[in-house]
Amino acid sequence: MIFLLADVGGTNARLALARDGVIDRATISRFRGDDHASFDEVVSLFLEQQGNPGIDAVCVDVAGPVSGGQAQLTNRDWDFTEARLRDLTGAPRARLINDLIALGYATPALDGEAAGFLRRLPETARGNGQRLVVNAGTGFNVCAVKVLPDGGIACLEAEEGHTRLPHSVWLPLTEALGDITGFDSVEELFAGRGLARLHARYAGVAPIRAEAVVAAAASGDEAAEATCALYAHLFGLICRELALRFMPMEGMFLAGSVARSCTDRFDIFEAAFLSDPLMDSIPDAVPIGVIRDDMAALHGCLAALR
Repeated sequence: MIFLLADVGGTNARLALARDGVIDRATISRFRGDDHASFDEVVSLFLEQQGNPGIDAVCVDVAGPVSGGQAQLTNRDWDFTEARLRDLTGAPRARLINDLIALGYATPALDGEAAGFLRRLPETARGNGQRLVVNAGTGFNVCAVKVLPDGGIACLEAEEGHTRLPHSVWLPLTEALGDITGFDSVEELFAGRGLARLHARYAGVAPIRAEAVVAAAASGDEAAEATCALYAHLFGLICRELALRFMPMEGMFLAGSVARSCTDRFDIFEAAFLSDPLMDSIPDAVPIGVIRDDMAALHGCLAALR
C-alpha cells in the first residue's frame, strides 16, 4: 500500500510517500509555493519525480478551512478538492484535513524527543485519553484530541482564536498597556501579528514582525525581551484556561513559532499556568510538550488515513 501525504502551508508544501504504514523519508520533498501556479502542479511534479507509483490513498493537510471535501489556502490562490486529488493520483480514496487537525492526529506518535516535554508528570499520573494542540503562529487555534478505547483517534474542530479574551488575560494586559484597543480576540493577541502589535505598544517603538521581536530578544534587546516575557506570562494564562476547558491530562502540545518562543521563558509561562488556585489540580496535572518535528503533520496525515 502506497499513500501520498502532503502538508501544505502558505509558503511551502511538503510531500512524501508512505509505504505499508511507514513514511519513506527518502521521498520527502519540499516545494515553494511561489514557484508553482497550483497544488495540482506540485502533485504531478512530485509523482513524476517518484516514478509515478500507484497510489492507494491521499491525505493533504491545508493551512485553511476545510469543508465538504474542499479547501482554500488563506494566503495563496490555491484550492483543493478531494475529487480532483483522486483524479490526479488515481487513488480511490482522498482526504483533505486542516493542518491543525493533522497535528492533533500526530500527537499519539509524539514521544521522547519528538514530544519535547518541558513539564512531565509521574507515571502514576491520571490519563484520560485527552490531548490538546495549541497553535500560535500566523494564526491561533486549538485541536482537542480524544484517543478512543479501540485505539482510534477523534480530533475536534474549533475556532478558539476568534473567542474573546478571558478576564484572567484581559486584566494583566490592561495593566501593562492601559488601552487594549485592537486586542479583542484571542488571536489578535496571541498570533504573530498580536506579538508584533504587543511589542510596538509595550515598548513604544515602530511595529516589526513577530519573528524580528523574538530574534531581537535572543540577541539581548531589553525591550524585546520584556515584551517576550509579558507574552509568555499572558500565554501561560490563556493555556491555563484551555487546560480547564479541555482537560488534556495526557498532554498539552504547543505548536507554531510564536508559541515555541515561550519555551525559552518556560519558568514565566509555567508560573502563570499554575498561578490561579481555582481548580488548580487540573493544570497541575497537565504535561506540557512542544511540537518541533517538521514531520509531525505528515505523521498526522498518515494517521488520518488509518
